[in-house]
Amino acid sequence: MAYYVYIMASQRNGTLYIGVTNDLVRRVFEHRNGVVGGFTERHSVKVLVFFEVHVSIEAAIRREKALKRWNRKWKLDLIERENPTWRDLWEEICG
Repeated sequence: MAYYVYIMASQRNGTLYIGVTNDLVRRVFEHRNGVVGGFTERHSVKVLVFFEVHVSIEAAIRREKALKRWNRKWKLDLIERENPTWRDLWEEICG
């Protein structure tokens, strides 16, 4: 089984949300459609701008916690390095 650490954004350089899941398509769908209320719904965080795959839940959770401790500039730099145009990766994960 694969585990994913992902970053959602409201827009380029906007509000960011970092999460972890074992079903990236389902989880991003939930964020995009406001299925689960909370932070992402309140701040219109609907664009998948970054994700990475991990082989264990422990590794994914460690990475998620590390990214959440990063300062904002480091997070923005990570997104810019991997996805310089901030395109929505939704279509990519849906195949």
